[in-house]
Amino acid sequence: MPEALSGFAERIFERDVRAVARAISLIEDDAEQLRALLSACFPKTGRALQIGITGSPGAGKSSLVDRLSHHYLRAGSSVGVLAVDPSSPYTGGALLGDRIRMQEHHANPNFYLRSMATRGSLGGLARTTADAASVLDAAGFDRILIETVGVGQDEVDIVRLADITIVVLVPGMGDDVQSIKAGIMEVADIFVINKSDREGADRIEAEVRAMQSHASAHADWVPPIVKTVATTGDGIPALAGAIERYHAWLLQNVRFSSRRRAQWKERLAEMVRHEMMRGAASLGLGQEQLEQHAAAIERREEDPYRIVPVLVANMLAGKSKR
Repeated sequence: MPEALSGFAERIFERDVRAVARAISLIEDDAEQLRALLSACFPKTGRALQIGITGSPGAGKSSLVDRLSHHYLRAGSSVGVLAVDPSSPYTGGALLGDRIRMQEHHANPNFYLRSMATRGSLGGLARTTADAASVLDAAGFDRILIETVGVGQDEVDIVRLADITIVVLVPGMGDDVQSIKAGIMEVADIFVINKSDREGADRIEAEVRAMQSHASAHADWVPPIVKTVATTGDGIPALAGAIERYHAWLLQNVRFSSRRRAQWKERLAEMVRHEMMRGAASLGLGQEQLEQHAAAIERREEDPYRIVPVLVANMLAGKSKR
């Protein structure tokens, strides 16, 4: 490893805030030296507990992350937060709303917050979130809280990254049943009914309990329902307790390691896809060429089911000649 890169990695391991910030910027920019840096960080990863917090916009996820961070910091843990924000339509950057909300912790050396733009990624996460979480893990943060952008019931990518997935619901959002259907119901390890001082909180709890018989992915774990009022901190200790109980349950009978193996299988597939696209661009199959093929396909001059194998074969042949 080059000495400069080794020194960079050491600064990350020492939780140098500027080094951590620079590393995540390199991840977002898909920089040339990124692979070597992440490889240097990899041996230091795998120790943090990654907690995903998802749910519809307006559910109070950011306030919940803020209060949960405060709870962990008071207990002596270090906390890294990755808040995936909607992309700005003008700059492509994150809107940074979470940084405004969490200014209270900014001077705490055991706390780090990074807002990340989705940059077109679906499923509530930025493509680069997993690598950013690895950097925070290598920096020695005990708890990594990952707040998704909040895109509703299609927001299930978080389960491929987080050790524990919390689904946040809130009363008064219209058709309550619609907010807990399908994928969101399946991925929840813990349900939180936030703003539970509002009318309708008991109805949501009853609906969740009625639907839990359809969620078969958790074996003998029944996702608990925790009521919170994040603005006041009510229910946060109970939520932290539920997280620790689920973590202990996962550690039984190698569930924790098997879950991480499944996540790495998904992540490896994504890494291979990304690497192939990078290789395609380096061999002349960039955005301009893709647009030309797309136009030809739209005019029915090319068959996508025939052209794609040809493009892949040409790319592999080009790589083999290097």
